[in-house]
Amino acid sequence: MKAAIYPGQGRPIVIEDIADPVPGPDDLLIRVARCGICGTDLSMTRGSAWDFGAGVQFGHEYAGTVVEAGRNVSGWKAGDRLAVLPSAACGRCETCRTHGNNVLCRESPGKVAAGFAELARVPVSVATRLPQTLSMADGALIEPLAVSLYGTQMAHIRAGERVLVLGGGTVALYAIYWARRLGAGRVVAMSRSPRRRDLCLGMGADAFVAFGDNEAGEVIETLGGAPQVVLECVGAEGMLGRAVRHVAPFGRIVSLGFCTSPDPVIPATASYKCVSMHFAVGYSMREFLAIARMLDRDHIQGGGHPDPKAIVTGNIGLLDLPAMFETLRGPNAETKVHVRCNGG
Repeated sequence: MKAAIYPGQGRPIVIEDIADPVPGPDDLLIRVARCGICGTDLSMTRGSAWDFGAGVQFGHEYAGTVVEAGRNVSGWKAGDRLAVLPSAACGRCETCRTHGNNVLCRESPGKVAAGFAELARVPVSVATRLPQTLSMADGALIEPLAVSLYGTQMAHIRAGERVLVLGGGTVALYAIYWARRLGAGRVVAMSRSPRRRDLCLGMGADAFVAFGDNEAGEVIETLGGAPQVVLECVGAEGMLGRAVRHVAPFGRIVSLGFCTSPDPVIPATASYKCVSMHFAVGYSMREFLAIARMLDRDHIQGGGHPDPKAIVTGNIGLLDLPAMFETLRGPNAETKVHVRCNGG
């Protein structure tokens, strides 16, 4: 099969012919239909301290169709459609038992993030069945939707609360989406560039504010007061301090940006507001299953909710992936790019 391989040390992605995976007794072999390109894919193929390593398959936002089920697998057959939670978990360690967050499993039994390929071997324990109403594009968006849902839930948004979302990328756009669905009153999106203003508004923000000297006043005026919740979704130096400056006294900050560099915060400034700050990574199967059910319900019943697929700005073939990575590393007009791994 063809698969994307990261050679390591920041070298360009290559597409190679490698052996087809063979499913184990508790696995599904799937034909990958769609896999989304994530900012993490870009940041961890630069050759920095946070790096995938050499000779690695990758790709973690994917959906596909079952080709073969392992001998111990029941309830799945060839042709079934699924989305993949791309982190296997042991189910026994304290993190698994207490929190169910697969990404933080301390005894993970294997790698599942291998979606930039024609075929993938997937433990049945991380397979989420796709309702017939959902497309493969929907399925490939369940993972990024789950990232933002898991983090946004940590904010414990109460009905009518004022929410500020920092950023305009995928995580931020879906944080807006979930803040609205979880009961926020007014939501303001704030980013450096107005390029994604329309997408922010389309996902449910009431207004968009650009970073600048007057940003604090604009946010307060638009929200009707300082935000009680700030969702930091940029992941760049200075964003935590910015969140602290904006948040209301006794407010909550959730960092979803996953910054890999030191990002200083003045504790006294946060203390003087009695700010609560949380950091989030990952998700559990609860989020994946709930999102699949919710999207199915939205497709059937309607209800006027934003379509998460609105953020998909590009669809490319697997062979075009290396060139797209180089495009995304520079100035570009993309938000979420999906890779069609089998030409469909």
